[in-house]
Amino acid sequence: MAPRLDVTKTYKLYVNGAFPRSESGRSLPVLDADSAPMGHIAHASRKDLRDAVAAARKAAPKWAGQTAYLRGQILYRMGEMLEGKSEEFAQLIKRASGCSIREARQEVEASVDRLVGYAGWADKYTQVLGCNNPVAGPYYNFTVPEPTGVVVCLAPDEPSLLGLVSLIAPPLCAGCAVVAVGSGTMPIPTSILGEVAATSDVPAGALNLLTGPRAELIDHIADHRDINAVHAAGLDKATNERLRLGAAENVKRVVIRDTNDESWHDADECQSPYWIEPFVEMKTIWHPSAT
Repeated sequence: MAPRLDVTKTYKLYVNGAFPRSESGRSLPVLDADSAPMGHIAHASRKDLRDAVAAARKAAPKWAGQTAYLRGQILYRMGEMLEGKSEEFAQLIKRASGCSIREARQEVEASVDRLVGYAGWADKYTQVLGCNNPVAGPYYNFTVPEPTGVVVCLAPDEPSLLGLVSLIAPPLCAGCAVVAVGSGTMPIPTSILGEVAATSDVPAGALNLLTGPRAELIDHIADHRDINAVHAAGLDKATNERLRLGAAENVKRVVIRDTNDESWHDADECQSPYWIEPFVEMKTIWHPSAT
């Protein structure tokens, strides 16, 4: 009897709560640290990006309209589901990067903690970023943060999971809908994170995950007028400049994190209401006082 061959998995995109193939039909092989095949990923196209942004725009009002408590519960649920798949993630990270299993598990644990941390901030960051403003006259004047809309996250190549989670969690916490493009060198954790989101009560379209070469999408992200903000890390200088140039033309907010491999694990640096602040707009409300 001939030996059985393993079935190599083809990982899909995660768009609008479903797992479509790329509209172009393209896929890319993924190799591990020893150049052995790990599987195939969908190669997201410009059309896939447009579809993901459209899904995010449709989902944004509902996600923003959820109570802060419920958004926190859903982010916490994502952390729970990620914890349940922690060994699968760790083995994939170890195989793809060549790191030790201990280091891979530390990255997964930090990713779970990052989601739980932002779950805790969901109903608290408004007290930090908002305020009751002093005014002269019989009025109250409040400043409150509201979600900015659709945010595109461009994850660093490494750490492939923790970097991605650290970029998507703050805008999701704020009530923004997210389109994320995962690691270019280790994209499979991005695809499996879609499986986590699909079982975590995240509304369809509130989180969309794309894989494939970022270079093909950068121009379209920079120029797309229905993207309100970009949250990125680990990009080269030319890509950063291209994103900022697009922001100058269509007034999207571009936030590029200069975070090294070690500081991704630092909760004081990456888990803060000030990582949420770029993805909210400040609304000022006047109200007459009772006297």
